[in-house]
Formats: sequence, C-alpha cells, structure tokens
Amino acid sequence: MSKDINFSGVSIYQGKSLILTDVTFNIAHGEFVYLIGKTGTGKSSLLKTIYGDLPLRAGNAQVAGFDLEKMNWKTVPYLRRKLGIIFQDFQLLMDRSVDDNLEFVLRATGTNDKSLIKLKSDEALKRVGLQSKGFKMPHELSGGEQQRVVIARAIINDPVAIIADEPTGNLDPETSDDIMQLLIFLNKEYNTTILMATHNYNLLERFPARIIKTANGKLLANMETATNG
Repeated sequence: MSKDINFSGVSIYQGKSLILTDVTFNIAHGEFVYLIGKTGTGKSSLLKTIYGDLPLRAGNAQVAGFDLEKMNWKTVPYLRRKLGIIFQDFQLLMDRSVDDNLEFVLRATGTNDKSLIKLKSDEALKRVGLQSKGFKMPHELSGGEQQRVVIARAIINDPVAIIADEPTGNLDPETSDDIMQLLIFLNKEYNTTILMATHNYNLLERFPARIIKTANGKLLANMETATNG
C-alpha cells in the first residue's frame, strides 16, 4: 500500500532548538491517524514540517509524493496543493463571503476559470453540508459551520491528505462529534488520508483509530490500532 507520509530518522527544529529526534513513522494512503501529546511536546512542529512550514534539516521524509529534503520556497506551494490544512482558529477571511473564501483559495492555487471555481466551490460546500450558505459572511455562521467552511476550503482541491491541527479545539462536544463524523465520512467516502492532532481523548474513545504520540522529544508510533466506529 502506498504511503502518503513517510518519515525516517527525522530531527525537527524550531530555529536552533531541537524539538523531536529520530522521528520515524508512516501513514498509508486512506488511513486516519491521531496525533496526541502534551502541549509543547512537538505536535505542531511535526505538522508544520509535514506541510513545509518548517524546513527538514535532518533525516528523510516524503509527503504526498514530495521529498521534503528538496523543498524550497518555490516548491512548497506545490506540496500544499496536495494537502488540505485545517487550523483550530479557522483563519477564514472575515470580510469575505463563504464563496469568496473558497474562490480565494482556488485562485491562489492557480484556478482562474469562473465556471470551474463555482463548480468546485459548490461541490466542496455540498460535501460539508453547507450548500445553501455560500452567500453568508463567516460571522453569520456558528462555530461548527465556520469549521465546516474551513474543511470545505481544505478539500476544494481534492487533496491527497488532510492535516488537521486541533480541528475541534474551539467547539462544544456535540459540534465536535459532528465535525468528527464529517472527517470520518471524507476519509471513508473519498479515501482521503487524515492526520489529526487533538487533546480531546474522548474523541479517541468515540472514534477509534491508530494513534501516534509526541513525548520526551520523541515520536511514539503505532501505539494503538483500531478501526473507525
């Protein structure tokens, strides 16, 4: 089975500070994996390395067909077109409608055809259950709906993998469950690989999947394997 993320002997730095050493793990295509660990143990640094925000300085790593050792500021955008990135704090453009937020992403990644933009935007909103909300401004939406827009933005270019950093961190338990069910649907229905960092251990029990963990400067891989319920 192909590997969408493959790290071998990687050291991860923030500036001159060594955050994680000997990071070795892989995620197969279509797999759903949780990333857990206490605050400050390197979860976000690992995710930033995966999507090219932190340079790879030691070890070998491939993500979505790209060799991270060879990445530079010119090639990182091509890597990110293959990834959907979901942030905890949404990072929506609050002065633009939902449709305009999605159009911004498409134009930034090279799509300029208006009919194709509308087609892709409508399809992404349909997948996340917001097909009637494209004209709304973000502040007119609930927190859960805003996160669904973020997910629509992440999947609009049909990514190989979704990298989700605490996607339920700002949501109440019921809305968190809704977002988890949506992510699991995207994982199963479209075979999209998902790596999700979370502090919410209740989600791990309710929606079990393989877990990897950052602790004491290391990554503990293959801690637990289960199928999504």
